[in-house]
Amino acid sequence: MDLNSPLYTITGIGSSLTIKLKRLNLNIVGDLIYHFPFRYDDFSKIAPASEAQIGEVVTLRGEIWSIKNIYTRFGKVLTQAIFNDGTTSLQLTWFNQSWLAKQIQVGDKLQISGKLSKYKSKLSIMAPEWERLPMPGMGDVDISGLHTGRLVPVYPETAGLSSKWIRGKIAKILPDMLKKIIDPLPPSIQDNMLPLDQAISQIHLPKTWEQVEKARERLGFDELFFVSLATQRARLNWQKKPLVQEMKIDPVKLESFTQKLPFKLTSAQKRVLNEIITDLKSNRPMNRLIQGEVGSGKTVVAAIAIYLVHLNGLRSLLMAPTEILAFQHYATVSSLLQPFGIKVGIYTGSKKAARDCDVIIGTHALLSLKLATENVGLIIIDEQQRFGVEQRTYLRSRAKLPHFLTMTATPIPRTVALTLYGDLDLSIIDEMPKGRPKIKTYLVPERKRLDSYKFIEKKIREGDQTYIITPLIEESETLISVKAAKIEYQKLQKIFPNLKLGLLHGRMKANDKEEVLKDFRSNQIQILVSTSVVEVGMDIPNATIMVIEGAERFGLAQLHQLRGRIGRGTKTSYCLLYTSDASPERSRGVSSENSRRLKYLETTFDGLKLAELDLKIRGGGEIFGVKQSGRFEFKIASLSDLGLVEKTRQAAEQLLAQDPMLDKYPLIKARLEELASEVMPD
Repeated sequence: MDLNSPLYTITGIGSSLTIKLKRLNLNIVGDLIYHFPFRYDDFSKIAPASEAQIGEVVTLRGEIWSIKNIYTRFGKVLTQAIFNDGTTSLQLTWFNQSWLAKQIQVGDKLQISGKLSKYKSKLSIMAPEWERLPMPGMGDVDISGLHTGRLVPVYPETAGLSSKWIRGKIAKILPDMLKKIIDPLPPSIQDNMLPLDQAISQIHLPKTWEQVEKARERLGFDELFFVSLATQRARLNWQKKPLVQEMKIDPVKLESFTQKLPFKLTSAQKRVLNEIITDLKSNRPMNRLIQGEVGSGKTVVAAIAIYLVHLNGLRSLLMAPTEILAFQHYATVSSLLQPFGIKVGIYTGSKKAARDCDVIIGTHALLSLKLATENVGLIIIDEQQRFGVEQRTYLRSRAKLPHFLTMTATPIPRTVALTLYGDLDLSIIDEMPKGRPKIKTYLVPERKRLDSYKFIEKKIREGDQTYIITPLIEESETLISVKAAKIEYQKLQKIFPNLKLGLLHGRMKANDKEEVLKDFRSNQIQILVSTSVVEVGMDIPNATIMVIEGAERFGLAQLHQLRGRIGRGTKTSYCLLYTSDASPERSRGVSSENSRRLKYLETTFDGLKLAELDLKIRGGGEIFGVKQSGRFEFKIASLSDLGLVEKTRQAAEQLLAQDPMLDKYPLIKARLEELASEVMPD
């Protein structure tokens, strides 16, 4: 058995367990070895119960005196045992694990770990971890201390696969597998970090917190290093791609175009436009990311780029992640380009009008459109992290000239962007159009909810419109206190009986969504209840109020993007934040950890600053979603560790400077082959 062996080659893993392991994306032995803990239970304190304090997490060694199942009137099963550690007796209680009464017998010697409490004047531990103490004559098969009496790793789980099961399997195979792990990093890059096999051993079976941190440092370094190396190498490869022809820029026509815009370009827009023009005129293909706040004018800059490409006799494609955003781009780009005789088409799942067009704007439906590929000179992808690798690859292959422009409203700290998007040239539109007022943002205590509803109704009577955003579409059994769009829509119809409400979410049919948006734009709908599907693509100048329910479930950067949907006109706009925390302290306005975090939105209106705060407080996942950036999935690395991010970037630069082809490092080269398609497809 080696790291590439299927998991069913491990004793005790049959077809049923193989299916469950696949849910965790675990298919081979190496996947299991690299299935890292996300936290640890500290059960390292071993002491008699008589010396422990109530509320303390301890590990006890002793004997089971009695054990039985108790069935409650609500149909629950409690397994209760009397345990004595030689100094005192205490009660152990497990919930819905009736099989334990057969697995644990009276007289068994156990080691147990958990938090000591007092229940009905008796010492007690609820849901303790446990394992048998070794019996005389058991020899080398003893694995005592794996689940208790130490820093115990807790892993990502799935139904039918507990951390205890995962710990047992990893501990069984780890010694043999460590011998087969070859460290790909040269000593010059390891820089006094742990060897790879030692880091893997310590991440699974640490003896101290210091060992955990050293293991995380090395394994996190590896993840960030390979991502940085892959993006930088892809950048070098991309620059080698030949252009069929260079773009010619007509300054007179460009000046005429910008003069006819309904507004003046900001200094930031002019700077980014000049960077794009430099790319178009150069002898290498453009591969640029434009980052800018919602409403900063990214689409206008993209439209000018499309115009310049059109003057060179070439067409452009613009792909957006949602129909809402695609239609918004279509409206904006059409208004800017059609006066110059440029035909703009739309191609989505619900609307297909792209015949003989110079520019085609659409969703992923563009991938199925059989275009005349020889005339496509520019590909633009908006919010590219929302697309899969295959979709980006296929669309890129349509271009005759490989000019590639991506845009995002997601604020990304520069150090992080240089790692995740090291293959792209980065342009930042860091200036908003003049005259746009700041959005007044408030974290509203629950006791003021009715007052806020009165305020909303008053503003609507004055002609304004409102968004009400919820985290979920439908009610959840596990997230009882979290608002859901469908339920909230029904409740609000009773609260605002004389107002017109609409409902919008991602599961609606395209025609139904478009009908709702049409009514909202024309003020036929005064309150739009929606999920975060409105995060991008909505531009309703009359919408001046945004209520965000369950605000603690969003990252600061995403909340900032959501509130960017209002304040599009000249009226004063308001963003009201509510949390799902219904505790008495919260209702009285007492600040919780979530409230303190959300308070930043009341005074901070810089998306990059909020993104950096997100990194420090909650980590990169809050900016980039479950899979961080949509490009790479980090198991252990933290994008908030900016020092390590920078260290890995410099190490990657150093290695490529010495050996651009990486011929001296075949293991590193092989690993990069696995990442290549995720970074920069051919």
